[in-house]
Amino acid sequence: MFKNLITYRIGEGWTADAAQLAEQLAKEPFLPCAPTQALAVGWAPPRGVAHAPLVEVVDGHWVVKLKREQRLLPGSVVQERVDELAEHIEESTGRKPGKKARKELKEQAEHELLPRAFTKTSATQVWIAPAQGLLFVDAGSSARADEVVTLLVQASPGLSLQLVQTAESPAAVMAAWLMDGVTPEGFQIERECELKGSDEHKPVVRYARHPLDIDEVRAHLTSGKMPTRLALSWRDRVAFTLTEGLAIKKISFLELAFEGRPEASGDEAFDADLALATGELGRLVPALIEGLGGEHDFAAPAPAAASTPAATPPAAPGEDAPPW
Repeated sequence: MFKNLITYRIGEGWTADAAQLAEQLAKEPFLPCAPTQALAVGWAPPRGVAHAPLVEVVDGHWVVKLKREQRLLPGSVVQERVDELAEHIEESTGRKPGKKARKELKEQAEHELLPRAFTKTSATQVWIAPAQGLLFVDAGSSARADEVVTLLVQASPGLSLQLVQTAESPAAVMAAWLMDGVTPEGFQIERECELKGSDEHKPVVRYARHPLDIDEVRAHLTSGKMPTRLALSWRDRVAFTLTEGLAIKKISFLELAFEGRPEASGDEAFDADLALATGELGRLVPALIEGLGGEHDFAAPAPAAASTPAATPPAAPGEDAPPW
């Protein structure tokens, strides 16, 4: 159901329920790219069935889905068409197009070629846990999560989001776990990690399918390298990779998580998968945050050297968005 999670704290004052949120998202539905449209983005039913609800609710948890379709137009193809158009102009007028003219030719070429371009479709799921005041984006990068969060904040008045940060640095805590082998209750170090140095060469050491409780790993840590990724498991139920930015990646559910789960198909399978994912991850995430020193309280006064910048309005899709 979810492969990656980037975690946000929902700000106080947001009062929308699932039905209201669905109405808000319905104002920006996903529509496929028009012939000359490079990108289309909008909200689609998480169940993947036409005319199904835009907000699915299972056991008090909500799921929404942002869908995007992009026309793939390689730059080399555009350039080839620009050269053809420029050559035709030169043959007709005896003059080579200048810089401004070539820019206009590029726009003309893109307009001509877009209707024939292949399209690529992708979707990003958002899991909202109202009772916990948390929102999770199933995105593999912060840029994609920023896009989704920006559009969600724009769609739902009163919604504000802040990236969850922990009191202790995930990199520092992961280093301590690797150094002494002691992890919070329920968590176990697995066999993959990435260590990165901070000197001018920024050396990187990666271990895959390799035991990590060895002197070599501790020597790298002692020399100043810090973990940027570490594979972990939780209570033999969920395996995942934790990053230095508190992103949870490569989520997989282990055999123990499926014990006692009845066979399901169709709509029942969607509900069962969602219940399993939110049930397991809804316990894992708070335990992980607690193991990293608890959630950082942005409301508390911060020392002058570590003060946080004032909140800024959400950026438009495609722009660098602030972490909120």
